[in-house]
Amino acid sequence: MAVEKSDRTTLDMFATDKRRGRPRTNPMSREQQARINKRNQLQRDRANGFKRIEFKVSEALFNALNDKALASNLTRGQLIEAILLEQVQLGHDHS
Repeated sequence: MAVEKSDRTTLDMFATDKRRGRPRTNPMSREQQARINKRNQLQRDRANGFKRIEFKVSEALFNALNDKALASNLTRGQLIEAILLEQVQLGHDHS
């Protein structure tokens, strides 16, 4: 009897076959894992004194920030933080 690789209805025929892809080591779905990881990240950020700021920019500005961050060997977030810090410090100097 020929065995079709895509036929998974009779699992006993495929018990010895190796499955391709990442082995499932976590009982939770990928969505649940991502949600838990995000919550843990937010808790770490709060513990480190970080606050979240979210805003929308044009695609041209987004690409320019990416390019400048790459050239400066920084993340986009680090670059934006440096720009904001520079502006806030300039504002205090002129007051």
